[in-house]
Amino acid sequence: MNLSSGGILIKPWKAFEMHAEEYDAWYEKYKPAYESELLALKTFTPENPENLKALEVGAGTGRFAASLGLSYGLEPARAMAEIAEKRGIQMVLGVAETLPFKRQSFDLVLIVASLSLFKDPVQALREAAGVLKPGGQIVIGILDRDSLHGDFYESRKKEGRFSSEAKFFSAAEVSGWLTGLGFKEIKICQTLYMQPEKIEHIELPQKGSGTGSFAVISARI
Repeated sequence: MNLSSGGILIKPWKAFEMHAEEYDAWYEKYKPAYESELLALKTFTPENPENLKALEVGAGTGRFAASLGLSYGLEPARAMAEIAEKRGIQMVLGVAETLPFKRQSFDLVLIVASLSLFKDPVQALREAAGVLKPGGQIVIGILDRDSLHGDFYESRKKEGRFSSEAKFFSAAEVSGWLTGLGFKEIKICQTLYMQPEKIEHIELPQKGSGTGSFAVISARI
């Protein structure tokens, strides 16, 4: 294990520290939903990310980074980061609002499901813009608050061990933040047209947002 704190004092989230294995197991329990999310992310991520310097912010247990071929991850919860390292991701302990990386050092930044948990999501996106090379890409996966099932997720979040502190955003809201930070070429696709427990087969992504509860937003700086 070679987890660096990047010079930052980390105070990991208790739920993610105590229940990292349970969190990771969700993706196996609802595998068709996870694979649908993964397929939507692949709509915008490069085919050969191993040729790029790519980072997932809020990488969790590394499920998405490993499946998409990313090499680097940042995560505040050590227990989650340790699982991600076992998947071959080079992890750094840190928070999204203060990235411990050199400016303009990455070709791609990925943020999946974690934007709703950041203390300051706009600052996190500003930091992501700062570590991207000119022309670099950001890909963000969110539970879309304004989708058909947005109210369902909003009503259930306080019951969830990992989502009780989440603040869900709409695809339009996140796109507006990106535009304000200087990002261009904004594209959006969506998936998850039913609740995860009802999804039995991989769902194909569609353009736009508002129907699928999982939206993927791509932009370049």
